[in-house]
Amino acid sequence: MIGRIPILDIHPVVDYGRRPAKAAAGETFDLAATVFREGHDAVAAGVVLTDPAGARGPLLPMRELAPGTDRWGVQVTLPDEGLWHFRVQAWGDPIATWLHDAAIKIPRGLDVDLMCEEGARLFERAAKAVRPADCHGANTPAARAEPVAVGAGRGGAGLGAPGSGERACGHRAALQEIAARLRDEDLDPRARLSVAQLPQTAALLAAHPLRDLVTVSDEHEILVHRRRALFGSWYEFFPRSEGAIVDDATAPKSGNFRTASKRLPAIAAMGFDVVYLPPVHPIGLAHRKGRNNTLHPEPYDPGSPWAIGSERGGHDAIHPDLGDFADFDAFVQRTRELGMEVAIDLALQCSPDHPWVKEHPEWFNVRADGTIAYAENPPKKYQDIYPLNFDNDPEGIYAEVRRVMRLWMDHGVRIFRVDNPHTKPVSFWERLLADIHSTDPDVLFLSEAFTRPAMMQTLAKIGFHQSYTYFTWRNSRVEVEEYLTELSRETSHFLRPNLFVNTPDILHEYLQHGGVPAFKIRAVLAALMGPTWGVYAGYELAENVPVRPGSEEYLDSEKYQYKPRDWVNAEREGRSLAPFITQLNLFRRAHPALQELRNLRFHNVDQSDIVCFSKRLPAERQGGAYDASGARRHGMGDVVLAVVNLDPHNTREATVFLDLPALGLDPQAEFVVDDELSGESYRWRQANYVRLDPQIQPAHIFTVRAAPAAVR
Repeated sequence: MIGRIPILDIHPVVDYGRRPAKAAAGETFDLAATVFREGHDAVAAGVVLTDPAGARGPLLPMRELAPGTDRWGVQVTLPDEGLWHFRVQAWGDPIATWLHDAAIKIPRGLDVDLMCEEGARLFERAAKAVRPADCHGANTPAARAEPVAVGAGRGGAGLGAPGSGERACGHRAALQEIAARLRDEDLDPRARLSVAQLPQTAALLAAHPLRDLVTVSDEHEILVHRRRALFGSWYEFFPRSEGAIVDDATAPKSGNFRTASKRLPAIAAMGFDVVYLPPVHPIGLAHRKGRNNTLHPEPYDPGSPWAIGSERGGHDAIHPDLGDFADFDAFVQRTRELGMEVAIDLALQCSPDHPWVKEHPEWFNVRADGTIAYAENPPKKYQDIYPLNFDNDPEGIYAEVRRVMRLWMDHGVRIFRVDNPHTKPVSFWERLLADIHSTDPDVLFLSEAFTRPAMMQTLAKIGFHQSYTYFTWRNSRVEVEEYLTELSRETSHFLRPNLFVNTPDILHEYLQHGGVPAFKIRAVLAALMGPTWGVYAGYELAENVPVRPGSEEYLDSEKYQYKPRDWVNAEREGRSLAPFITQLNLFRRAHPALQELRNLRFHNVDQSDIVCFSKRLPAERQGGAYDASGARRHGMGDVVLAVVNLDPHNTREATVFLDLPALGLDPQAEFVVDDELSGESYRWRQANYVRLDPQIQPAHIFTVRAAPAAVR
């Protein structure tokens, strides 16, 4: 039922409040609602937050986002993890109504004494409503300043600036003094009115609003996760390839956790935060796939890691070629020492040799001929994989999966990348993720669901912290702008994108045909537009050969064979993109604006192959953040501006038309942009010429600062 003051369309709210919205600790987001009332009287709104411990915060005033829209909002930053609650409050604002009418009547000499008396009574009411605790400064943005003091003289003496009065009921005294001024007939009518129109008075009323007909919304929830749920750089690699020996003279030899650990310092040096491992379990022999997905493997072909299970064990075991749990523990510990986390694959499927097949045949689908059905996604066939049937024994499957997950959690895993969650019941995931969250809220889940939007979004709503996206298939300017606007604005309160540029399964034709510039372009887009992005090993070598024309599968796919890479010589010979990726990741760490999702804004360009976007974090939202030079950022805050040529083959020229207020600048401002890739600086205004040669530099990555007297 609608209250006395309607409060509608509250945001962020998920599924009409049945599930919590999402945020990360320290993340800034908009909290908004539509508020209006009958007639022409003014309304106002605010929000009250309750922290995870149950402590109720102060009333945070909201502002009307655009005149006449009835949409009110406030930016909120929640510092602590856990489940927060909020309610929107709305009320009639009699002083704002009076100020509107008085500003019309009093200058025209209409009802001057009556209008002043009505105003005086309203300010007296406001003074009486100041609580004793408020006399010492309410904990609101408006009240954190010192009290507003009143000048002693007549004849136009103004109110003192915030901070000029004494505490201990200074606010109440100031409101009472305003009432006295309005009644002072010795003053010119305009002077009597002006005291109520001062900015100091507005700040005072923001701290102590006079509220009629207060209406309170239903309570809504925001679940705040740890920071890694929002911000991080992921690196995927196969431990069996690192240190593997492959030559024509001897049988191939697998790498292991110990040899893979030697790769970790280089991954950390590139600025990655999460090391993601494909399944590390024993691999079945039945229907094992050979090189390039052939059905006829050679004797030493290792098989696909996603064909999980053999006589050596299933999801709770480690492939003996990789080592044992002691080796895995050492790998996790080394990763932590380097400032990174380990994510492992949770793939709920089995090879025909998995122990579950013999122990629990009811967990699988049996065909009319009595055989167990293997996985298919026509035209793709996975003869080496049996999918689970979650309906014959849901409790048995649930208990076993829960046991397996907690086993890996006990060995230091706090992030799971979940393989194809859209092929399992949503209710299963909702229960399992809630179960894990109840005891281990720091454990994160990444959904690998390349499927229809409804399923992807529902998985996000029921508990997955991050999601793969369609980013790989969005390559034109229109596609990039439309899709990233959706991710950063429309679904950001429940779905966090992880912008992987490639995967072992996905080599998009843009990368196949675009050469090294295409790899740089996609890395810039992913690393700067999203707070979380990822690469699969080999990206830094610009591996781009498909198994056949029209396919997105790699030739000599690492899914089916060992693939040792010569990282050292590639870097020595200048063939590696590792320095470029390092530059991107270090830039992300240095700039807090890039660690947010919801602040992405696009700017107009008169050339369809060039995209321009920015991210800004106002100075007041940065806390202790420092820029790349170590200097604290002030003024407009941390502002990053990128201009990217999406055509990897041709030089493009364009004029970029910037939305300067979105950058925290006046529309007529002149400012300086510093290119982090080239080291050059330019003096820019609202409209600016750019020329980008993809072979030399496919993008400008600018930091923005106020213009000095001259730029060298």
